[in-house]
Amino acid sequence: MPYLPALEACVLGVLVEDILEEIFERVVKSRIFRNRDILSPDYIPDRLPHRENEIRKVASVLAQALKGSKPSNLFIYGLTGTGKTAVTLYVLRRLEAKARQLGVPVRFSYVNTRQRDTPYKVLADIASSIGVRVPFTGLSTAEVYARIVRGLSRMQGVLIVVLDEVDWLVRRRGDDLLYKLTRIGYELPPGAAKVSIVGITNDVRFVELLDARVRSSLGEEEIVFPPYNAEQLRDILWERAREAFQPGAVDDSVISYCAALAAREHGDARRALDLLRVAGEVAERENADKVTIEHVKKAWSQLERDRVLEVVSTLPLHARLVLLAAIASGAANGYTTTGELYAAYRELASAVGVESVTQRRVSDIINELDMLGILSARVVSRGRYGKTRIITLAADRDTVLEALRRDSRLSELVENLQNPRG
Repeated sequence: MPYLPALEACVLGVLVEDILEEIFERVVKSRIFRNRDILSPDYIPDRLPHRENEIRKVASVLAQALKGSKPSNLFIYGLTGTGKTAVTLYVLRRLEAKARQLGVPVRFSYVNTRQRDTPYKVLADIASSIGVRVPFTGLSTAEVYARIVRGLSRMQGVLIVVLDEVDWLVRRRGDDLLYKLTRIGYELPPGAAKVSIVGITNDVRFVELLDARVRSSLGEEEIVFPPYNAEQLRDILWERAREAFQPGAVDDSVISYCAALAAREHGDARRALDLLRVAGEVAERENADKVTIEHVKKAWSQLERDRVLEVVSTLPLHARLVLLAAIASGAANGYTTTGELYAAYRELASAVGVESVTQRRVSDIINELDMLGILSARVVSRGRYGKTRIITLAADRDTVLEALRRDSRLSELVENLQNPRG
C-alpha cells in the first residue's frame, strides 16, 4: 500500500506542528515570566542596589569630562559579578546625557576584549564609535590606529574608552595596544579630542603583568569592587524579579536560596541572576505555576556544567595541559602538589610536541584556574618539612575532561587517562 508512507509523514507533520504550537503558546502565555530580559546580565536597570559608593567614586573621576577636561585613567578591579561593568555603563550613559544637556562633546566607546580578542578588533570598535569606518579585515593594526588618530584630530571634547576584561587581551596579546592608547594624546594636535582609558578586570594582580612604562601611564585612579553578600544579592534579585516574573511566580524562599548559592560563589550577582532566570525557564518548560527550589537545583546543575565547559574550552593550550596534569597527577590521592603537577605537565607538553613553560609560569596558571573556580589551591603546613601547596579539582571531573577532549591535540591523552592501557 504505497500511500502509507505519505500518510505516516502527514501524521508526523501534524504531531510536530502540535508540539511546536504547544511550546510557542506556553512561552507567549507564560505563567512564569513577564519580561525575561530583565534577568539578563546585560540589562542595566535604573537602580543598582548596594553600589552607591562605587557609583559615586566612578562618577567623581569621570565627571571632569563635563568641563572638557581629560578624566584620569581609571582601573576598576573586582571578582566576576560584582557590578563593575554595570556601574561603569550606568555612570557613562548618565554622563553622556548630562553632557548633551550642557552642549559638551563627550562620548564613550565600550569594548569587551574577551569577545573582541585581537588588537585589530579592539581598534576597529573604537574607530566605529567615533565614526571612522574600517573594513572587517585587510588593514594593518598600525593603519587602523592611524585612522583613529586622524579621526580624533578632527574632533573636540572627550572620548572615554572602556576596555572590559582587559587582562584577557594583555595575557594573550601583550600590552603594546594598552601603551599606545594611554599615550595617544601625545599624537593629537592642541584642541583635539582628549582620550581617557577605563580598564575593567577580575584580576587584582593584573597591573603586575604590565610593563613599567604602561603602569606609569595607566594607573592614575583605582577602585576595588567588593563581592556582594547573601543579603545584598537577595535585594538585587528581588529588584529584578518584581518586573521579570508574573505576580506570585516566585516567592522569598526561592530568591533567598538563589542568593545563598551565589554568595557561596564569591558574591557573584551575574551568577545569581542567571540562576534565577534558568530556574524560571525550567519551571516554564515543566508547565509549572511557579518557580520552586527544585527548579533552582536543576538550574544550578545545568549552569555549573555549562560554565565549566565554556571556561575550559576557552583556555589557552598550556592552561589546558596544566588542568589535565592536575587530574592525572591527583588521580591516586584526589589531590596533587605543585611539584608533582609540574612533572606531569612536562610529560604532557612533550607528548603533544610543545615546549613546556617554567614552573613559575605553571604556578601562575594554577592561580588563574583557582580564581576561575576550576582548581582549588591551598597552602598547608607540613611541620618541619615546610609548607606545600595542595591542588585539587574544584569542578566536575567528567565535565572538565569532556571540554578537554574537544581539543583534538588532547583527545588521545584524555582517552588514555580515562581508559589506561594495561
